[in-house]
Amino acid sequence: MAYNGGPMTEAMYYVLLALMHPSHGYQLMHAITEVSNGRLKMGPGTLYGVLSRMQKDGLISLAEDDGRRKTYQITSEGEQALRTEYSRLKSLIQDGSILEVGDKNE
Repeated sequence: MAYNGGPMTEAMYYVLLALMHPSHGYQLMHAITEVSNGRLKMGPGTLYGVLSRMQKDGLISLAEDDGRRKTYQITSEGEQALRTEYSRLKSLIQDGSILEVGDKNE
């Protein structure tokens, strides 16, 4: 299913975030763990499935392929999609601030 600009999966979001610095697969798995502060550990099956879909959608491209490893980079479309998703997520947090006020009925 092609990316249509709607909410991203967590995997897509973190792959794009990690690809703000071009990386190859193994390096990318570690970068995702790092940018998620250890919350997300992505295995090769999930990673390569997401990379394939995002490459088809034009969100990432191949920066280098030396025959041994492929290095991926975020495209301008991918960066715009990431920034849009980041804004959406920030809005969700702001909207949820009502939870921090506490229950006024207590």
